[in-house]
Amino acid sequence: MQFTTDQILALAPDEASKKAGKDLCIPNKWVSKGANDQTIWGECQGSGNKPYQTQVDIASVAFKCSCPSRKFPCKHGIGLLLLYTQEPTIFTDNAPPEWVTEWLAKRIDKVDKKTEQVAKPVDEAAQTKRLLAREQLVEAGIHELLIWLKDMVRKGIIHLPQNGSAGFDTMAKRLIDAKAPGVASMVTLLGSIHFYKDGWESQFLQQLTQIYLAIAAFKNRNEPKRLYDAEVRTQIGFTQNQEALKAQKGIEDHWLVLGKQTTEDDNVTTERNWLYGANSRQYALVLQFSVRGQSATFTLTPCQWIQAELVYFASAVPLRAIIKNQIASNYMVLPTGFVNWQNITAHLASQKTVLPFTIISPVIVQELTPVFINGEWFLQDISQAIMPIHQADSVIWKLLALSGGKALQMALLAYRYRFLPLGVWINDSYTSL
Repeated sequence: MQFTTDQILALAPDEASKKAGKDLCIPNKWVSKGANDQTIWGECQGSGNKPYQTQVDIASVAFKCSCPSRKFPCKHGIGLLLLYTQEPTIFTDNAPPEWVTEWLAKRIDKVDKKTEQVAKPVDEAAQTKRLLAREQLVEAGIHELLIWLKDMVRKGIIHLPQNGSAGFDTMAKRLIDAKAPGVASMVTLLGSIHFYKDGWESQFLQQLTQIYLAIAAFKNRNEPKRLYDAEVRTQIGFTQNQEALKAQKGIEDHWLVLGKQTTEDDNVTTERNWLYGANSRQYALVLQFSVRGQSATFTLTPCQWIQAELVYFASAVPLRAIIKNQIASNYMVLPTGFVNWQNITAHLASQKTVLPFTIISPVIVQELTPVFINGEWFLQDISQAIMPIHQADSVIWKLLALSGGKALQMALLAYRYRFLPLGVWINDSYTSL
């Protein structure tokens, strides 16, 4: 797989790792360097007597290093991959050492074990029994939650700031015990609202409404001809079997990685990768979870084109997907975006009609210009209509630097009619923000 410097640096977990990785992109920093069709490896002399053993699986883009860093990939992995991209001819050793072959063997063994697990016959009767038992447990937890919510509303929310978050934390723990982690997270989010910020009441009631909508929909889950039951179960905390999804036929396309959002909670890193299919004109959200120090299954870099087969999770508005297979692609095309905000709002309203839950929707829009009005940043379309920028401070200065104040085609994420720019097209080339 071929990499560019920007793609490699986009893999770094933070700015400090980018800088440190660049500093290690020097041949004399490495005691040994080797490469073959699947892997590159090297030994980097650190502060100790024994050099750090660094290796990169360039076929599926995975990293491993013997250094004590808790960042992933570490600066050594970034530096080694940068060096190989810039000076591949100096990687003269083609016979991988034992510590490289052992790592590759473990990766292959892990894949084989997953294949064996899939091949085992499923006891459908036992599976159904476990599912029914869990649903009964969830029902009991939701019943308790509903009483708690009604008591809260009956007493009035104006007194919540002085009560603190202890009650929310207690209810969230009970919902975890009731096997409803999705609703537990929603309750935790409800309790984390800034109660001393102007307008907190509106934000609180919006989140409260989402919780009530989710649990009411779950209680009525056997209602016929309803399209969004899959989302209801996801909101509650049930998961869809990804191995069963992989057995389905997916959509093969050239996909552009519009952007990546990474969060870390309790040593678990969550990647949200937003993709756009050039031929299918469909958007996709690919989630990846990894424990600190563990490599992700796929490495997706913003601005990268991949040729891949994606399978969507069951949904009234398909968005979340998994990747069945993936290879790098040199494909490049300028997508056809929405013309103006009127088209966008109509599109989002049509989604809301079939899926009443709040979702984050990616969209591509033609010719948007950043404008500053009454102390707030907006995006203005060709008909002079405007929409506010979500978390403007995080993107506005880079957006202004790239656009020079001119209109550009943009990829955005819609958050309840506020829009976060993910990237822009300049001279038909996509640049991530």
